[in-house]
Parts: sequence; structure tokens; C-alpha cells
Amino acid sequence: MKKPTEVQGEGNYKAAEEYDEAQRKFVKSGKVDQAARDAEPKSKAEAEEMQRAEEAGRSHAKEEDPAVKRRSGGSDSGKP
Repeated sequence: MKKPTEVQGEGNYKAAEEYDEAQRKFVKSGKVDQAARDAEPKSKAEAEEMQRAEEAGRSHAKEEDPAVKRRSGGSDSGKP
């Protein structure tokens, strides 16, 4: 079956493929650990602000994503 190439509904298949490829390249680049360190809070105040933002975001969520609880780290991406 040929993949659709145009926007259908809420999907932009070309943009999704480009994003996925960029993510694969980033992971293979070996820069993930440094990016994670760079994203760490620089102060206690910043850490608290990040925590409040996360709590605010979670308060709007309908329920916890089962994939977050599972934390299998396996190949199951949660996609159908």
C-alpha cells in the first residue's frame, strides 16, 4: 500500500517523516547526553519553576500515559 503524501485530516506525513529522520540523526550523533545536561535546571528556583510547569501540564491531562508507567525501554513505542 502506497503511503499518503498529502495532508489528510490532522496528519502531515512529510513533516512527520522529516521530524522522525531528524530525531534519528540526533540520537546517532552522540549529543543526547550533553543536551540532557544542558537542559538541567541551573538553580533551585529554576528547578522549582520547572516542577510547577510540569504539575500544571499534568493537571490538564485526562489520565497518565500507560507508556510512562510501563517504562519498558523496549521496542514497543505505543503506536498501533
